[in-house]
Amino acid sequence: MSWTALRRHTPARIALGRSGFGLPTAAHLAFQAAHARARDAVHAALDAAAIVSQIGARGFEVMCVESAAASRQAYLRMPDLGRTLSVESRARLSEPMLAPDVVIVVGDGLSSVAVERNAVPVLELLGRRLRDIGLRLAPIIVATGARVALADEIGELLQARLSVILIGERPGLSAADSLGMYLTFAPRRGRLDSERNCISNIHAAGMTAEAAAARAVELIQSMLEQRASGVLLAARACAPTVMTRARP
Repeated sequence: MSWTALRRHTPARIALGRSGFGLPTAAHLAFQAAHARARDAVHAALDAAAIVSQIGARGFEVMCVESAAASRQAYLRMPDLGRTLSVESRARLSEPMLAPDVVIVVGDGLSSVAVERNAVPVLELLGRRLRDIGLRLAPIIVATGARVALADEIGELLQARLSVILIGERPGLSAADSLGMYLTFAPRRGRLDSERNCISNIHAAGMTAEAAAARAVELIQSMLEQRASGVLLAARACAPTVMTRARP
């Protein structure tokens, strides 16, 4: 099969042709446009008010919080600020509340565009399915200036059994609007990335909202049964069942 034929099966930049020792003008301009979209997605601010309104319109309670990053520039230059709540947000989430089974966080991450395009459809499907299987949800948390680990502190404050964060992934040259979902059992500050499960590449040309929500529900049920997430969940799921013989 020729490289040109393979182009039908992938968004990767293959078989672009050449003009002398360089790329054809059209391919070069397409690359520049993709780079611009990725850069704009990183720097764009999330319209939190619009997301809150959309979530509320679908029948979910919703709260808005901020990380310790006071600006987008601070967020990009000092990643640790995005992993902890601001003083005001921490105080708000410390107020007495019935401990939920699951807290779902919607965070801007490195692509607000991904969140604005893809988060609400996934959230709607996921939230309804979790309710259908009898799990108690916390109010949906919309977080600005968020890194993945911000859900650890949120889950710990709310005493949730499990946290889920829908967050904009680092934009690439094939997709600037890819959403990721990270799930952590027994969330608390200091959790490692190896203690999470990730569902990624959620966008129009990638994984559908329906598929992402279905996979998340499967993972959540497994996490609650095995009381683990990340590599420990994989280890327990693959462990052989030990059969014991009753004594005569």
